[in-house]
Amino acid sequence: MSADEQHGHIKWLLRMQGSSLADIARSLDVRPSAVTLVSKGRGRSRRIESAIAKATGLRPAQLWPENYPDQKEAEMTA
Repeated sequence: MSADEQHGHIKWLLRMQGSSLADIARSLDVRPSAVTLVSKGRGRSRRIESAIAKATGLRPAQLWPENYPDQKEAEMTA
């Protein structure tokens, strides 16, 4: 999945939960652009990744597997 497709998928997941990237930015008191950069995979913030994942009901490693190679390997062997 490309970064743009992944970003769109995250936004869709958030909408399905009644949330948005802007809601996450407000809850963390960060700029919306920071949340967008993380969602697009162009920036890293474990705090923002965790908040997005929690709001979608997934784990950060499920949304950004490229950022969590150790967890991906652990899931494959479990």
